[in-house]
Amino acid sequence: MNRKQLLGIVKFLVKRLVNLRVENYDRVPQKGAFILTTSHISRLDTPFLMISTPRDDVIAILAREYQEKTFFRWFLGSIGVIWMSRDESDFKAFRDAVNYLKQGWIVGIAPEGTRSRTKTLQKGKGGAALLAEKAKVPIVPAAVTGSADMMQKWSHFKKMDVTVRFGEPFNLPPLDKEHHKQWLISSTDEIMCRIAILLPEENRGVYANHPRLKALLEEKTT
Repeated sequence: MNRKQLLGIVKFLVKRLVNLRVENYDRVPQKGAFILTTSHISRLDTPFLMISTPRDDVIAILAREYQEKTFFRWFLGSIGVIWMSRDESDFKAFRDAVNYLKQGWIVGIAPEGTRSRTKTLQKGKGGAALLAEKAKVPIVPAAVTGSADMMQKWSHFKKMDVTVRFGEPFNLPPLDKEHHKQWLISSTDEIMCRIAILLPEENRGVYANHPRLKALLEEKTT
């Protein structure tokens, strides 16, 4: 079974098992490379994002821990992902991601680096910012809510209510080589706050009171 067929089956199942709502679909560029940065509360987030974009040329960066689960190893390996080790700098995964971007693909990444067990945002890591700087591509923020409720809903024979919400594309400022560390911190905060604004207030976690998020919220109301 090839990638296209498998994604077709996923779309078929989602229509019957999930009330999927996609917001701001038109914000996703129809062509060209970009990085899709997202919140991460469930193993199902990646499939939901992949079938919610208007394009097929999308691949996700995922932690190798997913390979420990037989089904996810088969399923995610079949649709195509970039496996990355969380324990050390994975230069091969980084190079693979850059190569896909140079070919015009969408590369998805969860900057938190791991699933949130509390359904709230955790501190972001710098990988997404470094990838955007290396490939010189824009970023589209996204947030998935409701995907962690699968077992609770299905045990009561109810459909899951899942929302995928896209934000406006944006570019990070050029790398300041003299202040590399500060650039990485502020760029990562920018990415995470743009994800946070797409989430309900109670899910914004460590970014709930971040000054940049407050500035974005003010911009939104003006």
